[in-house]
Amino acid sequence: MTARTLNLDDALYQYLLDVSLRETPLLRRLRDETQALPNARWQVAPEQGQFLALLIKLTAARQVLEVGTFTGYSALCMAQALPSDGSLICCDLPGDYNATARRYWQEAGLEQRIELRLAPALETLVGLELAGRHESFDLIFIDADKANYPAYLESALRLLRVGGLAVFDNTLWSGRVLEVAPASEDTRAIQALNRALKDDSRIDLSLLPLGDGLTLCRKR
Repeated sequence: MTARTLNLDDALYQYLLDVSLRETPLLRRLRDETQALPNARWQVAPEQGQFLALLIKLTAARQVLEVGTFTGYSALCMAQALPSDGSLICCDLPGDYNATARRYWQEAGLEQRIELRLAPALETLVGLELAGRHESFDLIFIDADKANYPAYLESALRLLRVGGLAVFDNTLWSGRVLEVAPASEDTRAIQALNRALKDDSRIDLSLLPLGDGLTLCRKR
């Protein structure tokens, strides 16, 4: 058998967190508060948030865009990693969780670094293009409605600078990507995205089994 990615059972996953997760008390409190919400599954895993922060530092990102913000955990991870002159635009729909995100950003002293735009994300992305933001973003994290993932890819490639990263969450979709003729539009969209990315000459590609699947696309 060739080398392959290790399967994590609960004990090994907990070990991973114990020896590597550097979650601040504020982030942990936000994560715990979010777990009490009906849509808690929308929140990224803590190791994903830490990985996104590391990507920002590795790429020296200053202009970051997030599509799908929820209670703001991943946004807070990324904003903390940005330099003092960096900025993060977050796209989401209006909801009670917006206030939670803003409250934690304010407590972290980062509310001036984060702009939350409440509208359908595709409208916000078109607006950014019309405002002349082509090829101005260093990193775009996409974790929103899955049915629009292929459309988000095209927008991201127009908004990213050459060498910038588009990062898609949930690209393994709890194994549902293996379904044949799935009824779910979301599942079909993720399958279509994954197939398209494999042969997309515009990007360099890596799909990581982190969280529910995290795909990194570097714009060539």
